[in-house]
Amino acid sequence: MDLQALSDQFLEFHPNHGTNIILDQSGTQATRVESFANGVCFSRRPLKPGEIFLIEIEEKELGWCGHLRVGLTAWDPHSLAVVPEYSIPDLMELGDSWVFAITRNHNKVLEEPEVRHAGRRLGRGEEEDGVQGDQGGGNTKPETFFTDSHLYIDSVRIPRDKLAGRSRPGRFSHILDDLYKTNALPPTARRSRIGVLYVPKSRDTADMHIVINGEDMGASAKGIPSSRPLYAVVDVFAATKTVRIVQVEYGFSSLQTLCRKVIQKHIVHRTAIDWLQLPAALKHYCKYE
Repeated sequence: MDLQALSDQFLEFHPNHGTNIILDQSGTQATRVESFANGVCFSRRPLKPGEIFLIEIEEKELGWCGHLRVGLTAWDPHSLAVVPEYSIPDLMELGDSWVFAITRNHNKVLEEPEVRHAGRRLGRGEEEDGVQGDQGGGNTKPETFFTDSHLYIDSVRIPRDKLAGRSRPGRFSHILDDLYKTNALPPTARRSRIGVLYVPKSRDTADMHIVINGEDMGASAKGIPSSRPLYAVVDVFAATKTVRIVQVEYGFSSLQTLCRKVIQKHIVHRTAIDWLQLPAALKHYCKYE
């Protein structure tokens, strides 16, 4: 077994980051310790095509205007002698960077419907003669949104089980979890999960997509040159104080994930995990993932 290949699948923040950021020992949690700026972070390694860099908002800070910003950059973070104070506009003005500001209500990218006559293809959500778009083409898969086990973005297929946040364990958290999974959580709220990825469109270009609590917001940047390595950008800005990377498994579930599923299946409520004779780290993993 190639241990190096396995470690490459694990996502962390790059050690070169904004001056107001501290990382935890695992390199997966970033906290802005003062002010509202100098919170720009990067992925430790470039993303693979279709690989999502998914983070959860763990802590907010009142009194600031503005929220999290995410995106991609072709700059190797190690090459930056000084990390820009802001991702927008400072990092973007360096060029080869594409960053999207997350807001509470307006994150969807509106696109022109794609229409082809004579072997016509309908745009997303468009209907013709009462038939849902894309059902008359080669893809007969019905639109399922939250009932499907995977999120599909063009040729990319992402497991949904980690894309939506979960409530904290509590008396009614088993009810709240269902609300979280149906995207009732505002994008800028604590426990919200936001991801960025790029989807290949040709040999040398790609589109950047933002995913919020399991929903694709559309292509927020098109025609990105993908011949260079692309790193994720996370700006822990203003009202967002702490974020944590959520690891996404694309293939077979790990032994740890399988154990977690068995434990969750045999308890009446997630708070009952505290009564089990398990290491604290495993209890935390079973509760929140």
